Amino acid sequence: MQTYLHGRDMITTQEWTKDELNTVIDVAIDLKRRRALGELHPLLDDKVLAMLFFFSSTRTRASFEAGMAQLGGHAMFLDSTATQIGHGDTWKEIGDILGRYDDGIAIRQVDWGIGNEYIRAVANASRVPVLNMQCDQYHPFQALADLLTVIEQKGDPRKLTINVSYAYASSYQKPISVAQSEILLMTRFGANVRLTRPPEFKLQPEIVAQAQENAKKYHGSFEILEDFDEGMVGADVVYAKSWGSMVTTSDHEESAKISENYTDWIVDPRRMEMADEDAIYMHPLPADRNIEVTDSVIDGRWSRVFDQAENRLHVQKAVMALTM
Repeated sequence: MQTYLHGRDMITTQEWTKDELNTVIDVAIDLKRRRALGELHPLLDDKVLAMLFFFSSTRTRASFEAGMAQLGGHAMFLDSTATQIGHGDTWKEIGDILGRYDDGIAIRQVDWGIGNEYIRAVANASRVPVLNMQCDQYHPFQALADLLTVIEQKGDPRKLTINVSYAYASSYQKPISVAQSEILLMTRFGANVRLTRPPEFKLQPEIVAQAQENAKKYHGSFEILEDFDEGMVGADVVYAKSWGSMVTTSDHEESAKISENYTDWIVDPRRMEMADEDAIYMHPLPADRNIEVTDSVIDGRWSRVFDQAENRLHVQKAVMALTM
């Protein structure tokens, strides 16, 4: 266990050591147990987290606000459209000033080519830790919640086969950040990771290279497949969700048109039966029901999506308690 993480930013799990990530999971399990037992744990008494959203949210806002309240602190919700960001407040003002008012800054900014750069600029200007609630490249807290869920449901991730797969969705061209954070974190923990996606839905080459290096270092494996059914075969964990073809084109209309070639990339019972007999289905939510995944899967015996959603609360509390 690492005992001094105060002041650390959480922008991507890749910038934390494996020991530090194990500490997060250990603390998250402890805080989850305390909540289940009804034990108060005001570890951040009188502390304030500024939460700046450039993109709407359900689970992220609710879990961070609830987490801060349970830790004895307060979460300050800031909608970017209701601030002076559009009238002159740059990353420098946000980082420097909120860093003086608050004990931590959490940001969700997923605009392609902007989000991660903006969060890092705020972090450079801030005297308090900056937490990435999702950007265009990473979604670290979702990945940490998923890791905790896999450990709870399947045990040691080493040698598990985790299929991180594209699935079709018609709602909008979703960020690639979940898929990228999944392949980075699960390879750190020795899993056999499959990235299954159509050729147009590649992830960033530098992220893929890091995942390959992680797999080599931690004695797992990493492979890329372009056939939806092939990715399902024998998988212990099916993590299938939509993302846009940002690496191919930054035009959302063009990306949506490309995605229409893959409407059959849907998780249904037939596909889940291809996986291991004890396989679980995971999705960060919200899912496009009966488009990305059928009701019979997301509401059925394979699904662990609500355990994932709950675990967002616990891992976020762990990181906040450790860093703030």
